Amino acid sequence: MSSFKSEFEQQSLALKKKRSIMVYIAPIAIVIAGFVGCTGLTALAQKPEKKPSLAQLPVVEVTDLKKRDVTFIINSQGTVMPRTETTLISEVAGQITFVADKMKAGGFFKKGEVLLEIDPITYKVGVLEAQSRLDAAKATLIEEKARADQAEDEWQLTGKPLSSAPILALRLPQLQRAQADVEAAAADLQEAQLKLQRTKIVAPYDALVKTKYVDIGQYVGTGTQLVDTFAVDYAEVRLPIKQQDIGFVRLPKVNQPGNPENKVIISSGQGKRKQSWESFISRYEGVVNDRSRVHYVVAQINDPYNLLSDDNGDSGELRMGMFVKANIKGKTFQDIVAIPRSAIRGAGQVHLVDEDNTLKIITVDILRSDKEYAYIEGDIIDGVRVVTTRLEMPVQGMKLRISGEQGSDEAMNDAQLEVAHKTNVQVQ
Repeated sequence: MSSFKSEFEQQSLALKKKRSIMVYIAPIAIVIAGFVGCTGLTALAQKPEKKPSLAQLPVVEVTDLKKRDVTFIINSQGTVMPRTETTLISEVAGQITFVADKMKAGGFFKKGEVLLEIDPITYKVGVLEAQSRLDAAKATLIEEKARADQAEDEWQLTGKPLSSAPILALRLPQLQRAQADVEAAAADLQEAQLKLQRTKIVAPYDALVKTKYVDIGQYVGTGTQLVDTFAVDYAEVRLPIKQQDIGFVRLPKVNQPGNPENKVIISSGQGKRKQSWESFISRYEGVVNDRSRVHYVVAQINDPYNLLSDDNGDSGELRMGMFVKANIKGKTFQDIVAIPRSAIRGAGQVHLVDEDNTLKIITVDILRSDKEYAYIEGDIIDGVRVVTTRLEMPVQGMKLRISGEQGSDEAMNDAQLEVAHKTNVQVQ
């Protein structure tokens, strides 16, 4: 009985060992069988057709380049000033007896109109006195002429030649003194009349009153300031021009008057309305400021207050002291290429596209630029367009797609793929 039991235990132990080995081996066998099966199915499956990889071309916006004649506009600014400003001063003394109603700040006077008058009575008396002295001197001159003629006749009765007669015998000194007295009396009369004339203060030109210093009943002496006036036939604006802009302005010579063809548009914003006036460069000062290194030209605006012509228009008054902007019509350059400012890269680098949509990178010399365009001289390759889109990695000769161009979405040919790979374009 004990031997049977021992044999049974040995068989049970062997069976347990066999089952343990199967537990570890079974998963491995399943994995191997699955791998072998998948490999076989993959080998039997039909392989898909290989397609060439296509590169995605950058899409850009372009604009055509054309040569044209360009007239440059130079911007400046300045303050409106009168061409002439005068302080009228009394040349005679006396009490002011008349003041014109318009003789106040802003009053307009035509040339020769009376602004005010100083009491003329004293000066009228002076004219009468000077006139009487002149009449007396003329009478004395007539008398001396008669005596000189009589002395000449008496000398001739002696039978001696007239050339040998003493000058005192012919009364020549007395005659010359009488003539001098007449001339002096005439000068005194002229001076008296001039003083009388200066009792009336008149406008020296078509003028506006700027400041009034005196009024009626006031006594003024010689040299007293009476009124400040300024001319209104035309105004001036002194315009600074930078050194880099001076070559684009048609400057008159310093010894020549300005040409009305050198147009300048003066403008000023008054409230919500912007007003403008036509003017021209009347002169060039011919001196460069040693600090700012700017040149100065002077623009002339005729009849700024619209007072001297019947056609006042709707430009309004250009008042003295206004701050204005100026657009100066400069020189005209022929066959200039205008490139949008957005197409300029770095120091004058431009991206162009030819007929094959190939990128060409060139560097240009910019003649001048403004807010919208950069202008260049010289030849540009025919049939090219300028790229206005910024490229992240531009390379000479790379292919591009033009936005909105028909056929731009077609696949590249082998040459395009080669260029695309060289330029590190992403391959899909």
